[in-house]
Amino acid sequence: MTSFFIDQHGCAKNQTDAELIIGYLSENGFVHTFEADSADFILINSCGFIESAKRESLEAVIDAKTSYPHAKVLLAGCLSERYAESLAEDLPEADGIIGNGDLSAVDAVVDSMIEGQRPVETYDQEGVCCGEREELLSFPGSAYVKISEGCDSRCSFCAIPGIRGNMRSRPAQDIIDEIQSLLNRGIVEINLVGQDSASYGMDGANPIKKEIWSQFDGTGDKKSPLCQLLEGISKLEGKFWVRLLYIHPDHFPLDILPVMVADPRLLPYFDIPFQSGSDPIIKAMNRIGTGQEYTELVQKLKAQTWNPCLGGAAVRSTFLVGFPGETEENATDTLNFITAIEPDWAGSFTYSKEEDTPAGRMENQVPKKIAEKRNKALQALQEEMTAKRLSQRTGRTYDVLIEEVIEGGDGEGNGLAIGRCWFQAPEVDGAVVVSYDLEDQAHLVASGNMVSVLVTGSSGVDLTGAIV
Repeated sequence: MTSFFIDQHGCAKNQTDAELIIGYLSENGFVHTFEADSADFILINSCGFIESAKRESLEAVIDAKTSYPHAKVLLAGCLSERYAESLAEDLPEADGIIGNGDLSAVDAVVDSMIEGQRPVETYDQEGVCCGEREELLSFPGSAYVKISEGCDSRCSFCAIPGIRGNMRSRPAQDIIDEIQSLLNRGIVEINLVGQDSASYGMDGANPIKKEIWSQFDGTGDKKSPLCQLLEGISKLEGKFWVRLLYIHPDHFPLDILPVMVADPRLLPYFDIPFQSGSDPIIKAMNRIGTGQEYTELVQKLKAQTWNPCLGGAAVRSTFLVGFPGETEENATDTLNFITAIEPDWAGSFTYSKEEDTPAGRMENQVPKKIAEKRNKALQALQEEMTAKRLSQRTGRTYDVLIEEVIEGGDGEGNGLAIGRCWFQAPEVDGAVVVSYDLEDQAHLVASGNMVSVLVTGSSGVDLTGAIV
């Protein structure tokens, strides 16, 4: 049988695409392997969002061809969707190229490639590529569920709408049915993803018109589609977590907060990519909020979801440093904003000039060295914020999802495992180092299990604790 290896790049949404690709190929007789040297072809599931990610994906293609000359190399994902035509000429190391508009076509493309042709295929961005995924690439017990595809926001720096198309939402019942199926398989953590989760169900709406979003108060027929989706998920039975990722700050549907309070399984974890805390830069990014409005948003969601047992809501954000025209004063505004909102977690990256975006045509591009210096300052501040927030969460008992059991324990008769609390999203946040009694508690500890842990300390981005 023909075997394949997937080299995965990019975001969680891209990971769900990889899982779907595995399913489509497996259904058609191909065999997924985790050993690249034994694979008949290697699929690079690429990212095309920013320059560093594009470079990494291109290098992966070249490395695969060099390291495994016996294997065909297929480039998939956002990079191939964005640059298929040019890559067909400039990347001879790729034996085939397929975009992400119709993942179900991957088996036909692979067949063509294996037969000696060099297919280059992209498809219209229609609907949402989704469905059952027998094989998951997540940590045990955890899964991503795509609720939408594309984006109707037009942030001036972002190329995603040009890659993934306009906003398309999945029917709520389809999402709920998929979650139920995952729960039946033993999954206990569901992470909802989309390019703009806040706009779920608002396909075609103008995201920069505040009046569109202000109508939702959570009562009667004035419930946002996202609120209705969470209410439907809340009707499912069992013990599980649901975490909502990628919530645009300009149209955060506040009516979801009472639903979260009513059902603690809907985690008060808010992944909000603010990108900047400086009003002139926010405006230049084609966003409609202000630093003050964003600060008030965080204050509201923290106040309205306060739970002393949880230690308060968790906030994750992303910041773009060195946007065109950014001054030292603007950069300081963002640092002050971070100090004001105290995010638990934040990632940051320096601005990448992307073709086909308004920001790419802006004047006053910030020199790379200056952007990198500002980014280091932001990261240092966020390290302080994270340490502060983690220290505030110690002394409490939490459910911890075990990801990995450390063979041999600590060498002194105690077992060790790595897991995550509710306020730690997979792959991007810290972890919990869990100790336990090898004699009495080992039966509780396995990858994908939830255990009760008293958190006693913190170090860097991680916590320590013991099973109780």
